[in-house]
Amino acid sequence: MIAGILSDTHGRADMAIRAVQKLVDNGAEYLVHCGDVGGPEVLDALAGHPSMFVFGNNDYDAADLVKYAKILGIACGERHGKLAFAGKRAVVTHGDDLRLIRKLIQEQQIDYLFLGHTHERLDRREGKVRIINPGALYRAAAKTVAILNTESDELKFLTVSEKAQS
Repeated sequence: MIAGILSDTHGRADMAIRAVQKLVDNGAEYLVHCGDVGGPEVLDALAGHPSMFVFGNNDYDAADLVKYAKILGIACGERHGKLAFAGKRAVVTHGDDLRLIRKLIQEQQIDYLFLGHTHERLDRREGKVRIINPGALYRAAAKTVAILNTESDELKFLTVSEKAQS
């Protein structure tokens, strides 16, 4: 499975659209948004693709996002969602719940922990758990997403242009 990971769009639907296109162009089969969606227009970018999102600390309209996601057929993991990719287990959370993050790392029961929040990309292992933050599409010097091949465990960070390609 090739997972496309994005985070921290903060309502920037234009960036979400470009990010999703870049991920799909690079083979993403499943899209994961790690929170701070920022509005329903960002969910429109995920529509039509197998995908999940979680709430971030700036997603104040959570109830509306859940309703809209159901209409679009997008899974909502609420504060933390669980995924399985061909025998690999992942948890998606925004990254602002440090107690949850510590617990997941300490338990060593998952293969991947996808998170955002810091607006900085990260690829680190703690024991069995690979922690991946794709970076951010808002308030980041370089706007980045990540693509993960769960079979080969290969991870690539991709830069998303702020300007539409002509």
